[in-house]
Amino acid sequence: MKILFTFITILFLSSVLYAQVPGRPGGTTRPPLLTREVSGIVKDSTDEAVIGATVKLKTATDSAVTTTNADGIFIFKNVRSATFVITITNIGYRPMVKRMLNNDAIPRLVLDPFVLNTDSRVLDAVTVQAPSITYKTDTVEYRASDYKVRPNATVDEVLKKMEGMEVGSDGSVTHQGQSVTKVKLNGKVYSGGNVAQAIQNLPADIVDKIQVVDDYGDAAARTGIKDGDPEKVLNITTRADRSVGNIIRANAGVGNDKRYEGRLFLQRLNGNQQVGVIGDLRNTVNGVASTGSNGGSAGGPGGPGGGQGGNSSSSGSGGTTRTGGPTISYSDQWGKKIQVTGSYGFNFSNVNSLNNSNGQQFFNTLTQNRGDSTIFFVANSQAQNNRKTHRFEFKMDYQIDSANFLQITPTVNIANADNLSQSSRFETGLRHQDRLGLNNSFNRSPSFGGLVFYQHLFKKPRRNLSFQVNYNTAKVEQDNEQNNNIIYYADASDRVLKDSVVHRYIERDNLTRNIRTSFTYVEPLTTTSQVEFNAQVNYRGYDNTAFTSNILNNGQRVNIDSLSNVYNYSFTESRIALNYRVNQTKYNLSLGVTAVPTNLSGTRVSQGNVTSDRSYFNLIPIARFQYVWSRQQRFSVNYTGNPQEPTFNQIQPVRDVSNPQNPVVGNPDLKPAFRHTILTQYNNYIANSKLNLSANVNTSIVANQIVTNNVRIPDAYGAFKNETRFVNLNGNYSVNGNYNIQKQLADRKYNLSLNGSVGYAKNISMLNNVTNDRVVWRLNERLGPRMNPNETIELNPYVVYDITRTFFASNPASNTDIRTTAIAIDGKLYLLKNRTLEFGYNGSKNFVSGIPNYLSRNPLVINAYIENQFFARRSLTVRFQVFDILKQNNFVNQVTTDNSVTNTLTNALSRYFMFSVRANLQKWTGSPSRGGRALRRRGDGSFIEP
Repeated sequence: MKILFTFITILFLSSVLYAQVPGRPGGTTRPPLLTREVSGIVKDSTDEAVIGATVKLKTATDSAVTTTNADGIFIFKNVRSATFVITITNIGYRPMVKRMLNNDAIPRLVLDPFVLNTDSRVLDAVTVQAPSITYKTDTVEYRASDYKVRPNATVDEVLKKMEGMEVGSDGSVTHQGQSVTKVKLNGKVYSGGNVAQAIQNLPADIVDKIQVVDDYGDAAARTGIKDGDPEKVLNITTRADRSVGNIIRANAGVGNDKRYEGRLFLQRLNGNQQVGVIGDLRNTVNGVASTGSNGGSAGGPGGPGGGQGGNSSSSGSGGTTRTGGPTISYSDQWGKKIQVTGSYGFNFSNVNSLNNSNGQQFFNTLTQNRGDSTIFFVANSQAQNNRKTHRFEFKMDYQIDSANFLQITPTVNIANADNLSQSSRFETGLRHQDRLGLNNSFNRSPSFGGLVFYQHLFKKPRRNLSFQVNYNTAKVEQDNEQNNNIIYYADASDRVLKDSVVHRYIERDNLTRNIRTSFTYVEPLTTTSQVEFNAQVNYRGYDNTAFTSNILNNGQRVNIDSLSNVYNYSFTESRIALNYRVNQTKYNLSLGVTAVPTNLSGTRVSQGNVTSDRSYFNLIPIARFQYVWSRQQRFSVNYTGNPQEPTFNQIQPVRDVSNPQNPVVGNPDLKPAFRHTILTQYNNYIANSKLNLSANVNTSIVANQIVTNNVRIPDAYGAFKNETRFVNLNGNYSVNGNYNIQKQLADRKYNLSLNGSVGYAKNISMLNNVTNDRVVWRLNERLGPRMNPNETIELNPYVVYDITRTFFASNPASNTDIRTTAIAIDGKLYLLKNRTLEFGYNGSKNFVSGIPNYLSRNPLVINAYIENQFFARRSLTVRFQVFDILKQNNFVNQVTTDNSVTNTLTNALSRYFMFSVRANLQKWTGSPSRGGRALRRRGDGSFIEP
């Protein structure tokens, strides 16, 4: 009886206690969890992650302490209560204490971001010097204030002082051996992405940070799924106090021999609103360094070119260029949800070029007598090329709500070109003939495109899906009139065998359509890992027509059916990828596999319908790994694989006789090539020593490489022609490495820089149906200290040693070994205490071996300028420049192909003078704000609208 009473009592008490638990809908209840995971992120007021912050979590029964990782993230596991207090502390920031009340039934709590404010009291007492260079995922970031430049300097002058940067006199930028292809301002594409226009016009004193980003595209930035090869993008972020204001820069110059230049730069900045206008007009000499508008030195030494280079002013031609046109750029925040970026650019160029070259072209393999296997040639040409282009780009980002995002990007490009050229080529050796040509062509190339990208974020953190559709169409219309006179000689004598005239009119239309659709899905597994799925279809269709006509003496055109062609083909590439990714504090790892089925099909409409259809399949790995010791040291390795379809000339089976002595016939049985690429990078910036170490190795292997087969065929006059055919071959690969070592001394007054590259490439081709190997070795070493011992002297000596060796398996007698030593110096000298009077200079001397003595000039090129700045803010500058004082700007550029060596001589009339006036006006009104509060910023410099 006691036992029964006890059991009833326990049952009653249990029911009473159970009744105290709040009911769930439907009358059910859910007991509290025993433990849970709590995570969050800590940022500063500029939206940068705060690394190493101390985070303390305290409940009623226990407490735990951790620190934030390299991304500012902290994680607590096995937390017993959903009610707790978070305390965050870090040197230089005000402590933050927050009480958190959460749902006790949620197993994983992801807290809202914690934003720390700087502690002015701490900063006044302690100066914390952050590193000048920070290495982030896919980004190298420089703090611009650590690189001192003169007043009114432009961005390119800051870049020249940064480790791993090389800036050409034409405004091109190379970072750690890789070319920068696009520029952004505060995360928005600027001036249509034109790098030179941006860095030669934007003032240096507005720059807060310079970022070099491996950009995989907007979709990859939002989804985290990286596909294909990245694009090097330069992102300029402005200082907070230089983000609202106006800039006016105007430059006008006039020189002898009808040389002139003018540029107008207008810029309005107001947070995310950017309005810019750049107008440019100039008439310059080909083969001479661009004068620019930046007020820097008059050109600078660059690495040697393919042969006797050594000064970046060498272009391989003489003549003149007249170019100009406006570019208008605009970006803004339209309300809270829409951001827009757009640009329009018009450019015209009238280029009169003069080229003088000589070389050799060989055909037979391993012959003892070069005269029996080699053509020796001398070629001269003069051309007038007039081109006009219109470019329009627009991008709208629409944040529909917190879970849905839409991006729309239309583009329009229209180009027209009119070319007139006169050429002569004199051949001896294996073939003795003269060729005189007069060609006139007109090209019209309109293209239109658009992109639509949609992303949906689920309630579960990091789970998302996205769709993307790209469409582009481009049409090229080309009319070409060719009048060629070929004189045949008897062997080595001057006896004329035949004088042949070929007068033809060729009409080509090429229509290209590209449609790409992509679907991605990301499923997080844990707080540090996820599975990624991507499926895409990329269709490229080509409609091509080519009609060739003979032009009779009376001007009548007679169509040649055998040389006319209508050929349509398409290439469809599908990708199905499954990837596992881990993002840990110290490393990131992606492993997966991609199936790549492709289909190449074509139809020859002319001369009877002939259709071919071939399918291929590749299975390639996904492999990316990055190890991060700190924000200043990282190592990464990345593999990519991409197919490449043949071009129209390579696949169409009808002869192209644009060049009568070098006809081209395609191969409809070609397979698409497939390129495997492995890129390895290492970066380390030792902040205490101001020492930067960078290195990368790029390895590329191509399967089914589409190569040329140069075959000798007889012509109608008893001589022979060189017919170009195409085949698939394996065995093409290359390995290229770059390194950079820079050491800053005496508070950056001295910068010691040693960098270089080494490359090996093996190229497979065919000569007369026999496999031909060409191996190229390249070694380039550069030592260039930059010295600013005081505020009045800047001295930058420069030494380059370059070796380029080429080995031809089919004709060892034509092997080349070009060695160049270039010694250069540039600098500035301020002649007054207030640094308003400036003298600048640039000089380079080359020493070349391996090129015939009658070509090698070993030029000494000296440029100089003197300028004076006026008014308190130095808003007006007057400059006098002289280029190539000694009139020695003569260079030889050597280019090797699978069966030829060509030396092009630059003999520009390059000594000239230029007098210019430049005005520079700026007005700033502070940091952007809304409702009296300063706007916070993202890591790319863009502002967060409330």
